[in-house]
Amino acid sequence: MRKKIFICLVLVWMIVIFAFSARNADTSSKDSSRIGMLVGKILIKDFQSWDFQKQVSFAEKIDYPVRKTAHATEYAVLGILLFGALYQPGRQKKRVAFFSWGMGTLYAATDEIHQLFVPGRSGQVTDVLLDSGGAAAGVMFSLLFCWLVNHYMEAGKRF
Repeated sequence: MRKKIFICLVLVWMIVIFAFSARNADTSSKDSSRIGMLVGKILIKDFQSWDFQKQVSFAEKIDYPVRKTAHATEYAVLGILLFGALYQPGRQKKRVAFFSWGMGTLYAATDEIHQLFVPGRSGQVTDVLLDSGGAAAGVMFSLLFCWLVNHYMEAGKRF
Protein backbone atom coordinates (compact mmCIF):
# COMPACT_ATOMS: atom_id res chain seq x y z
CA MET A 1 0.00 0.00 0.00
CA ARG A 2 2.83 2.40 0.92
CA LYS A 3 4.51 1.76 -2.42
CA LYS A 4 1.30 2.50 -4.37
CA ILE A 5 0.84 5.77 -2.47
CA PHE A 6 4.41 6.83 -3.23
CA ILE A 7 4.02 5.93 -6.92
CA CYS A 8 0.88 8.09 -7.09
CA LEU A 9 2.72 10.93 -5.33
CA VAL A 10 5.63 10.63 -7.78
CA LEU A 11 3.27 10.87 -10.74
CA VAL A 12 1.40 13.84 -9.26
CA TRP A 13 4.68 15.62 -8.47
CA MET A 14 6.00 15.00 -12.00
CA ILE A 15 2.81 16.56 -13.36
CA VAL A 16 3.31 19.57 -11.06
CA ILE A 17 6.89 19.99 -12.32
CA PHE A 18 5.70 19.64 -15.93
CA ALA A 19 2.97 22.24 -15.35
CA PHE A 20 5.45 24.76 -13.93
CA SER A 21 7.77 24.14 -16.88
CA ALA A 22 4.91 24.62 -19.34
CA ARG A 23 4.28 28.18 -18.15
CA ASN A 24 5.52 30.76 -20.62
CA ALA A 25 8.37 33.10 -19.71
CA ASP A 26 6.12 36.05 -18.74
CA THR A 27 4.00 33.98 -16.35
CA SER A 28 7.08 32.34 -14.86
CA SER A 29 8.72 35.74 -14.33
CA LYS A 30 5.61 37.08 -12.60
CA ASP A 31 5.60 34.05 -10.28
CA SER A 32 9.26 34.63 -9.40
CA SER A 33 8.63 38.32 -8.82
CA ARG A 34 5.77 37.54 -6.43
CA ILE A 35 8.02 35.17 -4.52
CA GLY A 36 10.75 37.83 -4.41
CA MET A 37 8.29 40.34 -2.95
CA LEU A 38 7.13 37.77 -0.39
CA VAL A 39 10.75 37.05 0.61
CA GLY A 40 11.28 40.78 1.09
CA LYS A 41 8.18 41.05 3.29
CA ILE A 42 9.29 38.10 5.40
CA LEU A 43 13.00 38.81 5.74
CA ILE A 44 13.26 42.60 5.70
CA LYS A 45 11.74 44.36 8.67
CA ASP A 46 10.86 47.65 6.97
CA PHE A 47 10.27 46.26 3.45
CA GLN A 48 6.66 47.53 3.43
CA SER A 49 7.89 51.09 3.99
CA TRP A 50 10.17 50.98 0.93
CA ASP A 51 8.86 52.69 -2.18
CA PHE A 52 7.39 50.31 -4.73
CA GLN A 53 10.24 50.66 -7.23
CA LYS A 54 12.79 49.73 -4.55
CA GLN A 55 10.70 46.66 -3.64
CA VAL A 56 10.55 45.64 -7.31
CA SER A 57 14.30 46.17 -7.65
CA PHE A 58 14.89 43.89 -4.65
CA ALA A 59 12.62 41.21 -6.14
CA GLU A 60 14.51 41.43 -9.46
CA LYS A 61 17.88 41.11 -7.70
CA ILE A 62 16.88 37.88 -5.99
CA ASP A 63 15.04 36.46 -9.00
CA TYR A 64 17.91 34.18 -10.06
CA PRO A 65 18.44 32.62 -6.60
CA VAL A 66 14.67 32.23 -6.20
CA ARG A 67 14.39 30.36 -9.50
CA LYS A 68 17.37 28.12 -8.81
CA THR A 69 16.21 27.36 -5.28
CA ALA A 70 12.81 26.39 -6.71
CA HIS A 71 14.52 24.05 -9.20
CA ALA A 72 16.55 22.31 -6.53
CA THR A 73 13.64 22.09 -4.10
CA GLU A 74 11.15 20.60 -6.56
CA TYR A 75 13.66 17.92 -7.51
CA ALA A 76 14.61 17.26 -3.87
CA VAL A 77 10.94 16.48 -3.27
CA LEU A 78 10.96 14.25 -6.36
CA GLY A 79 14.07 12.45 -5.06
CA ILE A 80 12.35 11.77 -1.73
CA LEU A 81 9.22 10.49 -3.45
CA LEU A 82 11.15 8.30 -5.88
CA PHE A 83 13.14 6.80 -3.01
CA GLY A 84 9.89 6.13 -1.16
CA ALA A 85 8.41 4.44 -4.24
CA LEU A 86 11.43 2.21 -4.85
CA TYR A 87 12.44 1.42 -1.26
CA GLN A 88 11.53 -1.92 0.24
CA PRO A 89 12.84 -3.16 3.58
CA GLY A 90 15.62 -5.64 3.03
CA ARG A 91 16.61 -4.19 -0.36
CA GLN A 92 19.98 -2.60 -0.86
CA LYS A 93 19.51 1.06 -0.03
CA LYS A 94 22.47 2.11 -2.19
CA ARG A 95 20.89 0.60 -5.28
CA VAL A 96 17.53 2.22 -4.49
CA ALA A 97 19.30 5.54 -3.91
CA PHE A 98 21.16 5.31 -7.21
CA PHE A 99 18.02 4.45 -9.21
CA SER A 100 16.01 7.18 -7.46
CA TRP A 101 18.67 9.77 -8.26
CA GLY A 102 19.02 8.47 -11.83
CA MET A 103 15.28 8.64 -12.47
CA GLY A 104 15.15 12.17 -11.04
CA THR A 105 18.04 13.24 -13.25
CA LEU A 106 16.48 11.63 -16.32
CA TYR A 107 13.20 13.44 -15.63
CA ALA A 108 15.12 16.71 -15.21
CA ALA A 109 16.71 16.23 -18.63
CA THR A 110 13.37 15.50 -20.30
CA ASP A 111 11.82 18.49 -18.53
CA GLU A 112 14.51 20.81 -19.89
CA ILE A 113 13.90 19.41 -23.39
CA HIS A 114 10.19 20.11 -22.85
CA GLN A 115 11.03 23.75 -22.02
CA LEU A 116 12.61 24.18 -25.46
CA PHE A 117 9.06 24.14 -26.85
CA VAL A 118 7.60 26.65 -24.37
CA PRO A 119 7.48 30.29 -25.56
CA GLY A 120 10.25 32.36 -24.01
CA ARG A 121 11.74 29.42 -22.10
CA SER A 122 14.92 27.52 -22.77
CA GLY A 123 16.42 24.20 -21.82
CA GLN A 124 19.58 24.56 -19.78
CA VAL A 125 22.20 21.91 -19.06
CA THR A 126 23.01 23.82 -15.87
CA ASP A 127 19.41 23.41 -14.75
CA VAL A 128 19.64 19.65 -15.32
CA LEU A 129 22.76 19.63 -13.12
CA LEU A 130 21.01 21.72 -10.47
CA ASP A 131 17.91 19.52 -10.60
CA SER A 132 20.11 16.43 -10.38
CA GLY A 133 21.75 17.88 -7.28
CA GLY A 134 18.32 18.56 -5.81
CA ALA A 135 17.26 14.97 -6.49
CA ALA A 136 20.51 13.75 -4.88
CA ALA A 137 19.81 15.91 -1.81
CA GLY A 138 16.31 14.43 -1.54
CA VAL A 139 17.67 10.91 -1.84
CA MET A 140 20.35 11.62 0.79
CA PHE A 141 17.67 13.01 3.08
CA SER A 142 15.71 9.77 2.59
CA LEU A 143 18.79 7.68 3.38
CA LEU A 144 19.40 9.72 6.54
CA PHE A 145 15.76 9.28 7.53
CA CYS A 146 16.01 5.49 7.05
CA TRP A 147 19.23 5.38 9.06
CA LEU A 148 17.66 7.37 11.91
CA VAL A 149 14.57 5.16 11.98
CA ASN A 150 16.71 1.99 11.98
CA HIS A 151 19.05 3.44 14.60
CA TYR A 152 16.24 4.32 16.97
CA MET A 153 14.43 1.03 16.40
CA GLU A 154 17.63 -0.86 17.21
CA ALA A 155 18.18 1.31 20.27
CA GLY A 156 14.63 0.56 21.41
CA LYS A 157 15.22 -3.19 21.11
CA ARG A 158 18.19 -2.97 23.49
CA PHE A 159 16.12 -1.52 26.34
